[in-house]
Amino acid sequence: MSKEILITGASSGFGRDPAETLHGAGHRVYASMRGVQGKNRETAEALRKLGTKTVQLDVRDDASVEAGVKNVLAEAGKIDVLVNNAGIGSAGVTEAFTAEQAKAIFDTNVIGLLRVTRAVLLSMRRQHDGLIINIGSIFGRVTFPFTGIYGASKFALEALTDSLRYEVSQLGIEVAEVQPSTYPTNFLASIQTPAGTDVTESYRAVGRIPDAMFTSLTSTFEGKDAPNPHDVAEAIVKLVAQAKGSRAVRTVVGAPFGSDQANEDVAPVQAKVVEALGLSHLEKAASR
Repeated sequence: MSKEILITGASSGFGRDPAETLHGAGHRVYASMRGVQGKNRETAEALRKLGTKTVQLDVRDDASVEAGVKNVLAEAGKIDVLVNNAGIGSAGVTEAFTAEQAKAIFDTNVIGLLRVTRAVLLSMRRQHDGLIINIGSIFGRVTFPFTGIYGASKFALEALTDSLRYEVSQLGIEVAEVQPSTYPTNFLASIQTPAGTDVTESYRAVGRIPDAMFTSLTSTFEGKDAPNPHDVAEAIVKLVAQAKGSRAVRTVVGAPFGSDQANEDVAPVQAKVVEALGLSHLEKAASR
């Protein structure tokens, strides 16, 4: 069945490919991004040529989010699926990041996701149906050195995903998460690095590790065995196609680095928490 789908951060990477793939699967897709008439104009035009709708939407701006969602609802009448994909990556010595840099990352990865979710939920609640897919990361379950700021934002997304999942379940809405590993997308090209270069230099050999890791990762991505980013699009398409009540809460895509085991270990603990609160009925989304 064709669905009305809104995707954030659809100008590239884990946003653009799923937008194209979901459109190819027969859904009506609204690919939202910043700079539809500016820096992302060519991307927006290419998506429109495929038949995908494009929407101006900056997840960091309340007015932009409200206007973007309002425009989608005015045309589509409803939003069946929201894919919260917009995000900023970061890597480097944690101490060397400024507070302003950390705020910008959280404003996109956490608060931005909340802005869009809040804007969409009103219509989903009215129709007593909907699916929200948050694009998290394995970095939200396991911690790599030098990814502290980014990882912290993705750990925050884990709590948001679970709490929201419980809170909206009896309103007929499901919340799921896709946790990708690192893939060769232009996400890496726009990754944030610390502004405090003097701090990084003071770490001496340790401070040079992030660059070495990035170089190694880039080399791996240029090889014949590089992972295919389309894996993420396929995981999203699969979740959209599944029936309500049958979707996995979390789907790891790519090299898990133990995040799949962490998911498995945490799930029964989390279930016991809501059981102790007498809220186990919130585990499953109610049907219409």
